This record gives sequence, C-alpha cells and structure tokens, in this order.
Amino acid sequence: MKKNRGMLVVVSGPAGVGKGTICRALLAQSADIEYSVSVTTRNCRPGETEGKEYYFRTKEEFQNMIKNQEFLEWAEFCGNYYGTPKFHVERALDENKTVLLEIDIQGAKQVKELYPDGVFIFIVPPSLKELSERLHGRGTETEDIIQQRLAKAVQELNEIKNYNYIVENDYIEAAVEKIKCIITAEKCSVRRYLFDVKEE
Repeated sequence: MKKNRGMLVVVSGPAGVGKGTICRALLAQSADIEYSVSVTTRNCRPGETEGKEYYFRTKEEFQNMIKNQEFLEWAEFCGNYYGTPKFHVERALDENKTVLLEIDIQGAKQVKELYPDGVFIFIVPPSLKELSERLHGRGTETEDIIQQRLAKAVQELNEIKNYNYIVENDYIEAAVEKIKCIITAEKCSVRRYLFDVKEE
C-alpha cells in the first residue's frame, strides 16, 4: 500500500468572511501544511509582506504571466487581478505535501477542473449582517466596493453545492478546529491510497 502524491485543500468563501484569518491560524498550528501564495495586482495593505500574503505584481506583469500560462487559475474583481501560480502547487504536491489554497469562488471552479480530488471547503459568515460589519470594520475599501462585495456574496452562497464541506466562521478557533478535522479525515480516506496486494 502506498499513498498518492500530496493533497490540495482549497478554502474559499465571500470576501470579508475571514478566510485569511482562518488560514493564518491554521498554518500557525500545522507545520505540515504549505500555503500557496497567490499573485495580485492590488496594492499592498499595511502589515502585508511580498511573498508571504501575496506576490504583488503590476497589471502588465500579471498579463504576461497569463500569456505564459503560469496560472492554475486567475480572476479579475473590482479592477484588480488575482491568480494562483502553477509552479508552487505542483512542486509541493509532488513532494507529497498538503497544500492550502485560499481563493475566491470563481478561482475554485477553475482549480476543481484541474484537481477534482482536491478538498474544497466553503467558509460562510454567521449572517450577511455580520459580514457587512466585518467588511466595514476592515476600513480598507470604499462604500461602493463594500456594497459590490456584499451583492457578490449573496450570489456566491449559491455555489456551496460545488464544495465538499461547509464551515461557519463564527469563532475563529472553532472554524480552524473543524478544518483540521476535515484534513485529518481526508488523509485517512481510502481513495487517497493505492493498494498493491500480493499473494504469498
């Protein structure tokens, strides 16, 4: 019996639902999980570091990466581009690592076509009111952008059916613990092993 190559874990959900916070907490508690850093054209926010939260690139640089087919998926929202570089994910999976990918719903659809055996987790807020309060509390976007994100969130909730698991982000600690349990269970799944039974 031998294990297949690494496992891809995709975490997505509406903007402001706390995906980033959950993933950071999960990574802090799980040394065996490797984070897939995305590329973006949006401005670097206070406290963010190049190569840690994102790879920050100009739109021209991003478009060149698209032409060179360097992304597993990419999307445009509110005037900015976001994408997942291929090289990082493929290398980690080949090394039998668990790769954590935090992306939006549109990107998750693209990734699922390439990695149907991935583990897809949808993060939901306790309520849309709570989501609105979180977006306003970030203080990083204009009211117009926030309203766009809220409208999109309503549409995105209809995509839950395309995911394997749903986790409500009411309390960060509880949400992280649920995801850790999901990953543990998936690592023990029979479908992730190749069996080579030999008769004596």
